[in-house]
Amino acid sequence: MRLLTAGESHGIGLVGILEGLPSGVRIDIERVNEELARRQGGYGRGDRQKIETDKIEVLSGLNGGVTLASPVAYFIKNRDHANWTSVMDPVTGDISLKKLTRVRPGHADLTGIKKYGFGDNARPVLERASARETAARVAGGAICRQVLEAVGITIESKVLHVCGYTEIEEQHAAIDRAKAAGDTLGGEVEVTIKGMPLGVGSYVQYDRRLDALYAFYLMGVNAVKAVGIGLGSKLAYMKGSEAHDEIFTDGRHTNRAGGIDAGMSNGEDIVLTASFKPIPTLMNALRTVDMSTGEATKAATERSDVCVLEAATVVVESVIAIATLTALLDTFGGDTIDELKSRVSERRQK
Repeated sequence: MRLLTAGESHGIGLVGILEGLPSGVRIDIERVNEELARRQGGYGRGDRQKIETDKIEVLSGLNGGVTLASPVAYFIKNRDHANWTSVMDPVTGDISLKKLTRVRPGHADLTGIKKYGFGDNARPVLERASARETAARVAGGAICRQVLEAVGITIESKVLHVCGYTEIEEQHAAIDRAKAAGDTLGGEVEVTIKGMPLGVGSYVQYDRRLDALYAFYLMGVNAVKAVGIGLGSKLAYMKGSEAHDEIFTDGRHTNRAGGIDAGMSNGEDIVLTASFKPIPTLMNALRTVDMSTGEATKAATERSDVCVLEAATVVVESVIAIATLTALLDTFGGDTIDELKSRVSERRQK
């Protein structure tokens, strides 16, 4: 199974094609729209969210709201495109009308224009590198979550901290201070998968390891710079006698491994963490070079967020839903939801 997305931040809209779903799953479109709304909320978001009201339009792959096993194609309109038609229309647009030459440290701008030959204009880079694309992944993940729930697997997440602050009031106060200073903040999100049957993934080949798959999907989220499984990097500071989950006649009493042993789910809750760097677009801009003149300057400022951690929870849940369903289908197969249910149930009974 895979999700392919297309679209630019100020283009006509975002497109997703989700291939490999089993047939016979009823998909609640309003639940998908609720997840899209979650992504647009959260303390610290920018003014762009006041313009967009994301809704999914399914183009294929469902009938009467039920999956057909054919690719599910969908569209999410960019309402802000009306203000960018002269720049971003695929046929008549002129992307040089909104040239960005003062490249932003920490963003794709500089490397992107050099890699793809865009000269001194980073606009084509940022339009695709923008986190706006995550709306398409949230929609795809929201569909996958409903398939997972049909076999008893649920996903939840929480913000562990914002720049070290663990209490919500402290987090919001820190975000307010950063906004006033023209700065941005990062932090960490924890995601938990409940109900995963034992033995999803494999140790027999490195690219079949479940932890490797989760790391891949999490690192693909904009601004994620580190991933942890279970206790993650904390395990590097522990002795073996402290780090591992001992096995008793009634099972494990701890879950330091985060539900994964040697690349396979072990039947415990799967616990993952994603560390987000601060957003690289700062209103109090960082020093850079203007690519059109070669002179030292301050980086460009686009309409941006101060902190995305609350909104990032739904993005993380969504990509983990896609990864989990991918791994589940790789292990158990099943062209129909009834086949998948039966095989997962059989494994749980062992």
